Amino acid sequence: MELTSPDAVVAALGSTGYLADDDLATVVYLAHGMQRPLLLEGEPGTGKTALAEALAAVADVPLIRLQCYEGIDASQALYDWDFPRQILHLRTLEAATKAGELDPNEAEKSLFDERFLLARPVLRALRESPAVLLVDEVDRADDEFEAFLLEVLSGWSVSIPELGTVTAGTPPTVVLTSNRTRELHDALKRRCLYHWIDHPGLEREVAIVRSRLPEVSQRLAEQVVGVVQQLRSEELLKPPGVAETLDWARALHRLGVEELDLETAARTLGAVVKYREDTDRVKQALDRMMAG
Repeated sequence: MELTSPDAVVAALGSTGYLADDDLATVVYLAHGMQRPLLLEGEPGTGKTALAEALAAVADVPLIRLQCYEGIDASQALYDWDFPRQILHLRTLEAATKAGELDPNEAEKSLFDERFLLARPVLRALRESPAVLLVDEVDRADDEFEAFLLEVLSGWSVSIPELGTVTAGTPPTVVLTSNRTRELHDALKRRCLYHWIDHPGLEREVAIVRSRLPEVSQRLAEQVVGVVQQLRSEELLKPPGVAETLDWARALHRLGVEELDLETAARTLGAVVKYREDTDRVKQALDRMMAG
């Protein structure tokens, strides 16, 4: 990945359809050059996950995603053993052992052979690097999982008691995302370079739509973005992100719409708002928004 400057980052990401501003391009350039994890915080739908996807596309390396959730633990991120296959193997070994053909100690060792190892995302990233490891919505995990991540990110290695230590020859590019449902610990933040991704301004969002969906006309892109930008200033349960803007523009284009009108906007709100209360509130204000 030839990311020799922030400008090169803008150009490289732009080739994938991801439009980064100067601040984001600078922190990506520094994270890449310093081999530091990049922690992205921001509202849902602002392009945090899409950045990791774009980085993987630019580098032409695998994107390995670890989706965090409440209760996730180290084994679900690191590795596990294929117990059904181990049991089948054990039954075969038991028959051989009874016949005196196999030493019991050797039989036990064979149960933890590489072929029975199920590599989870973190282990895969260390073994398959160069790769992009996306740790998505890390704020959903708990303190213990954060501590595990910190240990891995500090040494780029993990220990598997039955097989030994796995160390990445080349550290993977690591992107952690957070919707800030809770505060992350300072220790993890210190290990990373940090950037807050906000919703883009009107001109940039129109440019994003035109870049990602060139089949959508300039006029329709401007209308869709104009309404979405107003929606974000309303008191909605879930304000729409860029992902919803793209979905709405894509849906309208699929319907053959060239210019947004009030009736079509009302019929296609399901692409941009996701709660009944929000839908009712938006329909009542749609006249005002379309007029603006």
